[in-house]
Amino acid sequence: MSRWPTRALLVLALVALPVQAYAHEAHAHAGESERLPMMGAAPDFTLTSQDRKRVSLHDFHGKVVAVAFIYTSCTDVCPMLTANMASVQEKLGSAFGPKIAFVSITVDPERDSPDVLKEYAQNFGADLKGWSFLTGDPATVHEVGRKYGVIAKKTADGDVDHTLLTSLVDPEGNLRVQYLGVRFDLEEFRGDLLSLLDESK
Repeated sequence: MSRWPTRALLVLALVALPVQAYAHEAHAHAGESERLPMMGAAPDFTLTSQDRKRVSLHDFHGKVVAVAFIYTSCTDVCPMLTANMASVQEKLGSAFGPKIAFVSITVDPERDSPDVLKEYAQNFGADLKGWSFLTGDPATVHEVGRKYGVIAKKTADGDVDHTLLTSLVDPEGNLRVQYLGVRFDLEEFRGDLLSLLDESK
């Protein structure tokens, strides 16, 4: 049964992803042994966290990582995505933090300082032992987004139109799947995180 656009491997011709992506209409898992596809090495980055620490993707080696792009003054899809991730965070129990991590990168670095991101994280009940909210120099942030297939553009009223993609990275640093939009199946998302963790055992 098709779930497009729930989970997708996307052809992003406009952004020249450095990984081999291909069109894929997401479908129900065939069984417990089904492995998520391999898209290539996840693009590394080094940005600044809500605690003003430098954080790189390679710091999470050995963990499953979900990488999302949001901004704190967003009033529609970003808070929905962050709230959804927070609900999954709670369902992951003791695996969250030591084995599974979330990374939310702002697409509005001019306004989203570390202090603003920390307040945003606290408002959503994010467990900062396993969830990093990152910002940085606008050009650097833009380039990180581009590498993940995220295009962001400021509107006249100060909002940011951006591609809403959430990427899963396995413990070896490989990009495995991307979720498009905000209405993806949260149980599928949780199951994919755990399946990538199981692969590494």
